[in-house]
Amino acid sequence: MALYAIGDPHLSRAQPKPMDIFGPAWTDHAARFFANWRRVVRDDDAVLVPGDISWAMTLPEALPDLEDIDALPGRKFLIPGNHDYWWEAIGRVRKQHLPSMTFVQNDHAMWGEVAVCGTRLWLPPGDRNWAEDPAHNARVWARELQRLQLSLSSALQAGAQDIVVMLHYPPVDERQNDTEATRRLAATPGVRDVVYGHLHGYQERPVFSGEHGGVRYRLVACDYIDFTPVLIRP
Repeated sequence: MALYAIGDPHLSRAQPKPMDIFGPAWTDHAARFFANWRRVVRDDDAVLVPGDISWAMTLPEALPDLEDIDALPGRKFLIPGNHDYWWEAIGRVRKQHLPSMTFVQNDHAMWGEVAVCGTRLWLPPGDRNWAEDPAHNARVWARELQRLQLSLSSALQAGAQDIVVMLHYPPVDERQNDTEATRRLAATPGVRDVVYGHLHGYQERPVFSGEHGGVRYRLVACDYIDFTPVLIRP
């Protein structure tokens, strides 16, 4: 039983959207994503998928993509990304018949003795785009910090001593300064690993990776990891 992570598959089976307009790394990306997953992940493994799952705008349009992931080996834990507009009220998302998939929002899920927490997060203060709409960004950032805290508190109240966290946005600003998100993660007992996605122009900024404040961070966006799930826990 191993724990893997891979984010940002950007699937679009209902209304195909070519991704190679974003560069040659995305050529045939969906086929590579599925093939590499099947090659690496076994039925008794689990995979963290931290957002940007489907380009679909509605839940019915997203279902073909979700069903394709559901059919892959392993148990899956998912959070939304900024492009997952189909992720509606969490109750409706969870009602879909996707038996191998667990949608995490404001709570946690268990994989053996490991608690899986997560939230989408948002642009942190200090990001170059913050000034475009500071009031809106401040509201969303505060809401996402609350969701992160709800998820972490849920795991702690259940007695979890080993916690992995999924974020979609990176938890630091562009200069890799600490934020309230990294401070809360470092202060939460049991948090050992954090995975995040979102960054595709990672060549333009330093990648926040490795141990920080006693927590291991890893960027797992598809194109950064060659569309292959990466091992988080053996």
